[in-house]
Amino acid sequence: MKTFSFVLLIAAVILYSCGNSNNKADAYGNFETIETMVGAETSGKLISFIPAEGIQLKAGQKVGVIDTTSLWLKKQQIIALKKVSVSKLLQIKAQIDVQETQKETVLKEKNRVENLIKDKAAPEKQLDDITGQLNLIQSQIVSIKSQNQSIAGEIESLMQQIKQVDDQLSKSYIINPIDGIVLENYIEPSEIVTMGKNLYKIADLSTMKLRVYISGAQLSKVKLGGQVKVLIDEDAKSNREIAGVVSWVSAQAEFTPKIIQTKEERVKQVYAVKIDVKNDGSIKIGMPGEVIFSELK
Repeated sequence: MKTFSFVLLIAAVILYSCGNSNNKADAYGNFETIETMVGAETSGKLISFIPAEGIQLKAGQKVGVIDTTSLWLKKQQIIALKKVSVSKLLQIKAQIDVQETQKETVLKEKNRVENLIKDKAAPEKQLDDITGQLNLIQSQIVSIKSQNQSIAGEIESLMQQIKQVDDQLSKSYIINPIDGIVLENYIEPSEIVTMGKNLYKIADLSTMKLRVYISGAQLSKVKLGGQVKVLIDEDAKSNREIAGVVSWVSAQAEFTPKIIQTKEERVKQVYAVKIDVKNDGSIKIGMPGEVIFSELK
């Protein structure tokens, strides 16, 4: 009777082992995501700031403003200078119009005197005087037009300065770059920020990446876009299954990261693999996970 019971016990252990062999993980790793650090593009006092740890932000959402008073005043000053230059340009144009009118009058007089000289009714000296007057007017027109070009260049320079200030003004508005959740906040409203200072860190947690390491012998099981079974801890004794998709496989072998506990494992060369997993909110950054590549399709 004891022998029979012992045989049943051995059979149960074998069956249990066989039943669990299919769920043995092929690789282990931790979940990660792409974290984006958002920094200030200009310097000044932070007038308003929305981001707080844990809140959801949309891509393109305005989340803060850095004081723009000095930039606005600078722009108004440049606009005033531009108005003065435009006024000068209009005055020069008016002077050119006057000279052109005088030129037309002198040309008519020249034609009249030329006809009189043909009829020998006027001396040639009179024609010489008119020609000299005409040349003087022409030189004045050239001189005035040169001033016109100089002022036009000033106006173009001022317009470029206005564009630069507008660009700086646009950078005073903090625009969130991606859809995601704020992971860390480094600043508070009314603080002074400098260009390049990190303001907050955000990440899209809707899809997490499980980074695992596999041996060269396992590479044949892995293909980009293939579906796998991912296991995460449900409780202390059981796992929860989630579908995953292989999104990246390293092209080069590397040594196993030092986070692997045993030296025997750390000195082995492996290939890194990333698996995308849809997150229902239960997966956290750094959380451990397992993958079964036999579920690939």
